[in-house]
Amino acid sequence: MSKADNMLAILWLLKANKRMTAKQLADALEMHVRTVYRYIDALCASGVPIVADSGHNGGYSLLPQFKESPLFFDLEEQKALLQAAVFAQEAGYPYGDVLRQALTKLKRYTNEEQRTAIDRHLVGFDVISSGPDEGMAPVLRLLEAAVAGNGTMLIEHHKGVGLEPQRRHIDPYGLVHWKSKWYVVAHCHLREEIRSFRVDRIVSAEPTDARFERPTDFSARSYLLQFLKPWSSADGEKLIAVVVEGKPETLNSLCEMGPFGDSLVERTKDRAHFLLEENAVLTYVPYYLLGFGARLTVLGPPELKARMASLALELHEHYTSML
Repeated sequence: MSKADNMLAILWLLKANKRMTAKQLADALEMHVRTVYRYIDALCASGVPIVADSGHNGGYSLLPQFKESPLFFDLEEQKALLQAAVFAQEAGYPYGDVLRQALTKLKRYTNEEQRTAIDRHLVGFDVISSGPDEGMAPVLRLLEAAVAGNGTMLIEHHKGVGLEPQRRHIDPYGLVHWKSKWYVVAHCHLREEIRSFRVDRIVSAEPTDARFERPTDFSARSYLLQFLKPWSSADGEKLIAVVVEGKPETLNSLCEMGPFGDSLVERTKDRAHFLLEENAVLTYVPYYLLGFGARLTVLGPPELKARMASLALELHEHYTSML
């Protein structure tokens, strides 16, 4: 660790413990005791009120007033940070390794009483999300760096399952996590307008030497709230109304599945109305619905009903031929 990190570590240890000797500090930080003396002198010179008590029960301690300084987090603040980290990690936060490192430091410099209290608050606190896998982290990191550095990116992006990726240059204005999906809001050089792209559909991304200026007061969040509703397509795809009928418990199960939960427009006791991308309706959506068998009835569109009938016939012929 750097000198600054070591000095901060000494502060945390003194804050978390009533009193510590130079030897205890040296052992905790795995450094020579003479190095501890130098850091203590440097902290005192910078104005940190460290008290040195001699004798058998002596050691270094902080004045009580300094322990309550805003530089340190109290128990409620520590609990809030650790619980918020649970959400971030489940959402696929791209700097998860750095976050875990920070949490380790935070826990290291708490006393036993605080650690016990924090563990009680974390043991029953969980988040389950169908967030992106860790394989997306490198792309998210590149996009985040481009947003912060105003750097144009070259990406390969596909609009749906089975479609060929398109190469395009984008000026990323912001990253937004919405309904378990990451989106990058950017100016698309190909379309010459602002677009949003699902990050899980970005096959590759690489920085370029080009730079851009973000529009004044532009908010990626506001853009998505205005244009990306549950019944809107992030990539400009044509949307088709899908209406299905079934028992309430069957519709509940359907609405919990990825493509349907985000696309639900209206729901009654025994009927659900979705707006889905045209490509999805004719490719993978029929396979989702086929798994429910006769428990669901597709009322529309006609092309989806025809595709369902075709798939059912293919399955019938396949298994009949094996008898």
